[in-house]
Amino acid sequence: MSLIKQLWLAIIGLLLLSFVGSLVISITTSRAYIEQEISIKNEDNATALALSMTQLDKDLVILELLISAQFDTGYYQQIVLRDTDGSVLVERVASEYQGHVPGWFRHLIDFDIPPGTATIQEGWQQFGTLTLQSQYSFAYRALWRSFMELTAWFIAAGIASLALAAVIVSTIKRPLNRVVEQARNISARRFTTIKEPRTRELREVARAMNVLSHNVRQMLTHESQKLDELRRDLQHDALTGALNRGAFMTRLAALLDSDDARATGLMAIVRVEDLVGLNDRLGHDATDNLLKGLVEQLTTLDTTSEETLIGRLNGSDFMLVVPLETDIEAFSARLKHALATLTPASELRLPTAITSYAPGDERSDLMATLDTALAEAESAQGSLPVVVRERERQPLFATHAAWRTALDTALLQGPELGRFPVLNAQQHVLHYESPARLQLAEQWQSAGVFIPWLARFNLEPSLDMAVIKQALEQLRQNPEQWLGINLSIAAISDARFVTGLRTLLEKNATLASRLCFEIPATLDSRALASMRGFCAALRHLDCQFGIEHVGAEFNKLAELHDVGLTYLKVDASLVRDIHASAEQQSILRGLTTLCHSLGLLVIAEGVKSEEELAQLFRMGIDGVTGPAIRTPN
Repeated sequence: MSLIKQLWLAIIGLLLLSFVGSLVISITTSRAYIEQEISIKNEDNATALALSMTQLDKDLVILELLISAQFDTGYYQQIVLRDTDGSVLVERVASEYQGHVPGWFRHLIDFDIPPGTATIQEGWQQFGTLTLQSQYSFAYRALWRSFMELTAWFIAAGIASLALAAVIVSTIKRPLNRVVEQARNISARRFTTIKEPRTRELREVARAMNVLSHNVRQMLTHESQKLDELRRDLQHDALTGALNRGAFMTRLAALLDSDDARATGLMAIVRVEDLVGLNDRLGHDATDNLLKGLVEQLTTLDTTSEETLIGRLNGSDFMLVVPLETDIEAFSARLKHALATLTPASELRLPTAITSYAPGDERSDLMATLDTALAEAESAQGSLPVVVRERERQPLFATHAAWRTALDTALLQGPELGRFPVLNAQQHVLHYESPARLQLAEQWQSAGVFIPWLARFNLEPSLDMAVIKQALEQLRQNPEQWLGINLSIAAISDARFVTGLRTLLEKNATLASRLCFEIPATLDSRALASMRGFCAALRHLDCQFGIEHVGAEFNKLAELHDVGLTYLKVDASLVRDIHASAEQQSILRGLTTLCHSLGLLVIAEGVKSEEELAQLFRMGIDGVTGPAIRTPN
């Protein structure tokens, strides 16, 4: 039973106890008083009547007339005259009570009043005994009227008391509900804080839970910072902060193998020519500052990723990868402008090569293309020679208008959803990943082909809504499965999309609980706010929420403690060849421990071999997906 119900029962019980107690005391006191007064009256009246009869002749007719005259006044219930032998000489008895007082009340009161008795004398001899009982019907009426008035008063007072109690209970219930909600959030690993209520006991509880929530958040922030420091020590160049060659190449391979929008973009390599001579001319510190400035300028060129993919391949070569970028000429102009800001320009030569990449490209082919272009740039004149090497590809559509028409047609036709299992260590399916494909140029194309164009035309929310409708249709046919749906940041930031999705899912509430919505890990502060609003809007539908493509640089776990996530999917760049990399194992083990402390499942993406699979489960990973994972028979 809830505390509020117990409080209400206590209030009602106290009111009833007060009413019944007051009523019993009032009626009992009045009854005793009336009995005492009537008893005295009986004695007085009997004595007075006996004295009058003593002074008269003892003629029975006269005595009977006197008794009748006295009885007919209506104030007596019974008058009996007996002789010395106890025989009745004269008796007058009133009829039964005929008033409006209920019989149960008279039976409950049941006055116990002794009659008045007096002796009648005849000279010095006793003539007889007079017994007199006064009429007390009026006493029943008085007590009944008192009972009704007291009951009416208590009903009015009870209603007023309950109304006042309702106000008091509501003032207690509101902060109590906040405390209960906070307790539920903490049990669900959402470490929220609440305003401290005025009630002292509740204030102390709320304060203690706020301190707990704050301490856990601080702990998570501290652990996240430690993990980020470990990751930087193991994977980044100590001087410039760029990825070292091994980490960069692993990330690049995972990027090219992915089947999503990140598999399309541009890459560039910049060489600091004659680094040894530059050191001699400028000095060690100035050269170091120059290299740091170079990485900082390259970082400004990528506005789509959580952390720019920049690697230091060797002492003088720096490579930049920009996913989703397709305009190679505009990118080349921005790159030249960024490099031109480095000083001293007269003593610095930065040959640069740029090329594009797309789904299906091999890393070795791309590196060969860049090496050839870089060699050409080194032989060119000027301090900032940039060579752009376009890879020969046959575009699906030649113009923007053709792309827009094709995308509108494909969205109208509807997407096709993939079905890739996510398994746990017991080979049970956690859910199925359902990446979208669109039919373009009479073939089903993966997301890496069309997502950049969808983003350019602001059609990502339209695609996501079409994917969810298709997922609901699949769930109607097989309601026992769980489907993982990728949502874009543009979609969850669109209020109309969120409202429309909520309406759609509320109409399909039984199926909505089988959907797992996955948001990309590229979350800035605005995207974080949008994600909080999105999760809050759908939480009552029991949907699951996850973050996908979480790389080693993901450091927002402490900021996501109150979102209500179910799982994180670790990017394939952290999983690739993890059985052979102690550095990746340390990073992933720390990330897994941190997630488990928040009650989050950790799922590894892009698992390609049995060795990777075995190592991941030994490290405590909760689920895996990728080319090596197949649905169990």
